[in-house]
Amino acid sequence: MPSDLFSLQGRTALITGGSRGIGRMIAAGFLAQGAKVYISSRKAAACDSTAAELSAGGGRCVSLPQDVSTVEGCRALAAAYSQHEPRLDILVNNAGAAWLAEFDAFPENGWDKVVDLNLKSPFFLTQALAPALRAAGTKERPAKVINVASIDGIRPNPQETYSYQASKAGLIHLTRRMAARLIEENICVNAIAPGAFASEMNRTARDQAARISAKKRAMFFLLRRVGSSDWSELNEGPREVLWATTHRSLCSGSDQVGWGPSNCARKNRPRRRCPGAIGRRVRD
Repeated sequence: MPSDLFSLQGRTALITGGSRGIGRMIAAGFLAQGAKVYISSRKAAACDSTAAELSAGGGRCVSLPQDVSTVEGCRALAAAYSQHEPRLDILVNNAGAAWLAEFDAFPENGWDKVVDLNLKSPFFLTQALAPALRAAGTKERPAKVINVASIDGIRPNPQETYSYQASKAGLIHLTRRMAARLIEENICVNAIAPGAFASEMNRTARDQAARISAKKRAMFFLLRRVGSSDWSELNEGPREVLWATTHRSLCSGSDQVGWGPSNCARKNRPRRRCPGAIGRRVRD
C-alpha cells in the first residue's frame, strides 16, 4: 500500500468541537497525516490546551475558540479563520450536543439547543466558509466538507434523545442537498454516521460501556462496539473521516456508517454505502 495513500500534506483543515471526543481524535489523525489543523470549541481554555497538546506531538494545531451555535458565531469563526488562511481544504462540522428527557417532559430549549448546533450550524458555517473552500477546491482535488452525523440518525436509539436523533437524521439529508449544489464548485460534501464513542458528551459509553454491552439484546445499537479515544486504534469515526477526506473515488453526498472500535468482527460491520449519492465521483 502506498505510504501516501492518506497523506494530507499541504492541506489545511478546520474542525469544530475539536477540543475533545471525536473532534480531537480527528484532529490527531489529520496532524499525523501532515495537515495543518485548526480546532474550534466553545470553551477557550479547553481549545487552547488541546491545540498545545496536539502540537507537542508533532505538526501544527491552532486554537480558534468560538461558540458556533448561532449564525453570528459561525460567521465570527469564518472571519477568524480568514485572518490565518485564504483557503480551506477540509471542513469538519463536528460540534454537537444532545439532550435526554422523557417524552412528556421534553423541553423546548432541549429541542432548540440541539437542533441549532447539530443541524443549523453546519449549514451556516459551511456557507460562511464557502469562499475559502472554493479557493481551495479544484476539479482534480475538490475541497471537502465532512458532517459528523450519527448512527442514531439512521436507526432509532432506545434512549429518549428526540432532538438529537432528529437533528442527525436531518443532517444526513442536508448533506445530500448541499452536495448537489456545492459539487458544481468543486466542493465535496459527505457525512459519517459513527456509533457510540467514549467521550464527555457520551458519558454512558465512556463510564458504563461494559455494563451496557452486557445488555446488548436491549441496547442493540452498542453491541460491544464502543470506540475509544486512542487514535492509534483507528476507531471507525476518525478513520471514516480520514477515508472520506482522502479517498480517491468517494461519492459526494454519501453517508459513511461506522460502528465503534476497529476490533469488532468484520462480518458484523455494515458495508460503506452511498445511498442517494449526488454528483460525480471525484479523484484526489
